[in-house]
Amino acid sequence: MTYIDVLGHSTWASISEKKADSVLLLHGGLNGSDTFTDVGDGLASKYRVSYFDRRGHGKTADTPEPFHYESMADETIAVLESIGGVSHLVGWSDGGNIGLIVAMRRPDLVKRVVVIGANFKYEAVLDMGLSDDSPAMQMMVERYMENSPDGPEHFEEFVTKSLVMWGTEPNMTVEDLSTITVPVLVMVGDDDAINLSHTCELYESIPGAQLSVVPGTSHGLPLEKPAEVAHIVDDFFSRQLPVETLIPIRRK
Repeated sequence: MTYIDVLGHSTWASISEKKADSVLLLHGGLNGSDTFTDVGDGLASKYRVSYFDRRGHGKTADTPEPFHYESMADETIAVLESIGGVSHLVGWSDGGNIGLIVAMRRPDLVKRVVVIGANFKYEAVLDMGLSDDSPAMQMMVERYMENSPDGPEHFEEFVTKSLVMWGTEPNMTVEDLSTITVPVLVMVGDDDAINLSHTCELYESIPGAQLSVVPGTSHGLPLEKPAEVAHIVDDFFSRQLPVETLIPIRRK
């Protein structure tokens, strides 16, 4: 395992040295980067793919401080600066929310952004029914127990800190989103935990954004169809911009 210093905190990271376009994958909440590696593997033959586990997630130890998206964006910016140059971002769930913030705050570090199952208002998340015996929760508990340096006894505090953050964040506005200047692809499952009308509002609020709704998938889209996600991401990163279509309406 490799650890780097991120804002004074020892942070697990996998930073590729490949000579290619850089892609930083940002994992979701209650998870670490190991849930995103199938998508990363699908991009690795063409891109310099890197990951890191945010404070308290995956293999990175927690601290007493609460979770906030802005501080998570601080971590992400620090990692991007350590990578150097500009990178593409692929963020899933919490990682997507962070990707939006980083795109607003530091467009000089970002080439293009893909957000998967992201939300800019906390109220847009539907009840995911994550009971203790649900398969998704069991998977998250198992991965936490396997990876976390904080030990099993910290799991309840970890979940509580996440729930507190989700109760009030994110709280971005349409005006905030309109300031994003880097190209953005908004991706979502057709049965996602993010209200679909909210996803459409997110897409419509970012200048020049593109939208991908993947059929037969949920908020677990990168786990359910990783090869398809990697293909869509690669197509977006590779496509010449601005896009030209046969009957342009929104992008006239």
